[in-house]
Amino acid sequence: MLRMLKILLVALVAGFALPAAAQQSLVDAKAAGQVGERADGLVGIVSGSPTPALQSLVDQVNAQRLAEYKKVAEQTKAPLEAVQARAGRQLIDRLGAGEYFTDAAGRWRKK
Repeated sequence: MLRMLKILLVALVAGFALPAAAQQSLVDAKAAGQVGERADGLVGIVSGSPTPALQSLVDQVNAQRLAEYKKVAEQTKAPLEAVQARAGRQLIDRLGAGEYFTDAAGRWRKK
């Protein structure tokens, strides 16, 4: 089961099926330090008051990710929280230098 979970998560993390414009917007927002990866596999706004467009992007990405995590949890019979935590670790590991993530205490850190 763990092997299947790992394979599904790697595939999931490698290519969320966001529209190309949204995917590029997410990449740009991460590079600008506006958005970062959370330990639960979702994205969050790093600081300040987000624009409506940025908030919409974060909401769209998180809704899609959560739906995928639920599918993986059902397929592997793993707890949703475990799926999210594993995806979060993989996403954080793949961040580039200067991009943000949350640490175990939930604080934003720069990689």
